[in-house]
Amino acid sequence: MMKEIQKDLLSFADIKYRDFTLPLIPNVDPNTFIGVRLPVIKKYAKELDEDSKKKFLSLLPHKYHEENILHAIILSNIKDFDEFIKCVDKFLPHVSNWSVCDTICNKHLSKYKKELLPIIYKWLKSDELYRVRYAVKCLMSYYLGEDFSNEHLEKVKEVTLDDYYVKMMIAWYIATGLAKNYDDFIKPLEEKWFDNFIHNKSIQKAVESFRVSDDHKAYLKTLKTK
Repeated sequence: MMKEIQKDLLSFADIKYRDFTLPLIPNVDPNTFIGVRLPVIKKYAKELDEDSKKKFLSLLPHKYHEENILHAIILSNIKDFDEFIKCVDKFLPHVSNWSVCDTICNKHLSKYKKELLPIIYKWLKSDELYRVRYAVKCLMSYYLGEDFSNEHLEKVKEVTLDDYYVKMMIAWYIATGLAKNYDDFIKPLEEKWFDNFIHNKSIQKAVESFRVSDDHKAYLKTLKTK
């Protein structure tokens, strides 16, 4: 199974795309990067039968970056909540870059927000970089707008893992929160809950967003720290 999928993915290699993308994911070993475009992998995932998908999900770790992307895409289409959590828990320790982590986008989780939240809180306390990043991503994806609670922000404030890719996701979360729940998300910036990197990156991302009003952007610029 693994060799067949590897052979198929290798046949989809796009060298120009590989050369363009590699610098964007600096912590990927170039020898494990084939260079397959995401739409091609998504199409390939749809063509796999269910039995092949199940077998593939059990074959960890993978050799190639694109195999991990394929794994993330298959995970994103699991409808059963318990099965998804079981599979993603098994997969996250093998995630080694932001690209794979952020490819896990399961729209079915929006039906299980009550069940998912305590799991997110547990993940936020992990010492696994991409488990924490994915937890913050889930809060951003499923718990803004009407589903937001200040408790979510308090839990993110408690994250202790000091890593660039975690900090970038927290900044993205805050910037998105400023667009959807401004009155709640302005407080952490006014009170300087986070370090200078997260603080200023959050402001930068919000100022660059078309979803934040000009008045809010002008005020956010006054909150930048040195």
